[in-house]
Amino acid sequence: MTETTPVRPVSAPEVAVRVLTVEGEAVLALARSLPADFAATVDLILACKGRLIVSGIGKSGHIGRKMAATFASTGTPSFFVHPAEASHGDLGMITPDDICLVISNSGETAELSDVIAHCARFNIPIIGVSRRAESTLMKAARMRLLLPDLQEACSIGMAPTTSTTLTLAMGDALAVALMEMRGFRKEHFGTYHPGGRLGAQLLKVAQLMHQGEAVPCVAATDPMPEVIVEMTARGFGIAGVLDASGRLLGVITDGDLRRNLSRLMAVSAGEVCTRNPVTIAPDSLALEALGVMNARKISALFAVDGECRPVGILHIHDCLRAGVV
Repeated sequence: MTETTPVRPVSAPEVAVRVLTVEGEAVLALARSLPADFAATVDLILACKGRLIVSGIGKSGHIGRKMAATFASTGTPSFFVHPAEASHGDLGMITPDDICLVISNSGETAELSDVIAHCARFNIPIIGVSRRAESTLMKAARMRLLLPDLQEACSIGMAPTTSTTLTLAMGDALAVALMEMRGFRKEHFGTYHPGGRLGAQLLKVAQLMHQGEAVPCVAATDPMPEVIVEMTARGFGIAGVLDASGRLLGVITDGDLRRNLSRLMAVSAGEVCTRNPVTIAPDSLALEALGVMNARKISALFAVDGECRPVGILHIHDCLRAGVV
């Protein structure tokens, strides 16, 4: 038997361009022809008292896991249930208060039959995601997210490529629509992403600042020898100077001490301080505070309330230790 040498493409980049073009055009086709049930699906999920259960097997299962993770991290309680495990006890994880989002390219995946039957038995709404409108899954679904029936991006037209890209894109579209309908904001996102660099970028000044007795503050009438003692004790290289009402009148830094060295022992804090200092609100992002400190070439910022009373102090080293960069 004679072996034939497979025909190689001209170049790997050519293949990449072809695949990306096919998949990109497929996503645009989905955007131009959004499933009719999309808006109703978003409303159904928003009204759900339980969780959004995602299920699928094979490549659809891998996409489903990612979709469930995205939903959960953006304000929609969600988790993935493997259909095979569901048939061996995990169906108990799906309650009548839940909604099932079931993914099957063909809509005829046998392993999903027990999940579909369980939902029918307990009147649990199914959101079907498939390319086959007349499939078993789509007939059982209350909401049908029909994907365009387009060619796969691989050369033999069989490996899940275009179909999985479309499913993933549909999941992202749902997650973002739900985020915006819920009014989901950066601070909410930070609640679900406390770790790593992303979590650090979402930290608030209030989470990092020093408070209470650690905040170096003196009265405007305090003599400078007392101010120096306070600055030395707190170790920030700065002191806030307060007026009679407790509002931040100014700040004294190590630089102010050097500039006033000749008269330092004979004047008060109010005579030395730099007036109207830059401050930050405690609910501002620490990343914003770091930007202010870098721009002003300063190493510390007072956090003040709405009446300009100091509630904390943030040092640049606090930001760096927390990974805010």
